[in-house]
Amino acid sequence: MNLEADLAALEKGGIDYIHFDVMDGVFVPRFGLFPEYLKAIRTKTDLPIEIHMMVQDPEPYIKDFVDAGATILTPHIEPLLHAHRIVMRIKSAGVKAGLALNPGTSLSSLDYVLEDLDLVMLMAINPGIVGHKLIPRTMEKIADLRKKIDKIGKDIVIEIDGGVTPTSGIEMVKAGANMLVCGTGTIFQPPAKLDDKIREFRTTLA
Repeated sequence: MNLEADLAALEKGGIDYIHFDVMDGVFVPRFGLFPEYLKAIRTKTDLPIEIHMMVQDPEPYIKDFVDAGATILTPHIEPLLHAHRIVMRIKSAGVKAGLALNPGTSLSSLDYVLEDLDLVMLMAINPGIVGHKLIPRTMEKIADLRKKIDKIGKDIVIEIDGGVTPTSGIEMVKAGANMLVCGTGTIFQPPAKLDDKIREFRTTLA
């Protein structure tokens, strides 16, 4: 209930990115967060902010979130009829572009767009539903994506969203991930302070 204080604690703990969820109630059964909320956050931090676009049609909202302070936009590939076009429109708006994949979505969906991406997000749970457990074969999928990226020789971030804990996080990094979305399984666990939990989790991964 105190966003400004939490942002300060996140920065103090050395967090690398802010992960900002956008949900339309169609692609996932939840709503939020809005460009106005992002704009308020941007006034309080210079940290890069990734927008995870869990929406059926991200194209109309690209400019809104870029104008509000986004660093990178990551829509889901599943509803996109023209994934390459969306990626190019995001980049032409002046920010980095990623694509997110649900647990059941094949990595082959990236075959003809991977080289244009800055980031690939793999969902380790079904999106938009809080509290789900890590879905089996996530580690295998991370390792397979790492091989695809290494093969093309481009520096593309592999991000994992969902199911991240101190135990699973170690395995995710070993499999090839280099960005983990932290939630209630890691840093947002009372009673320890946010900055202390961040440092503790980073030490676990080292």
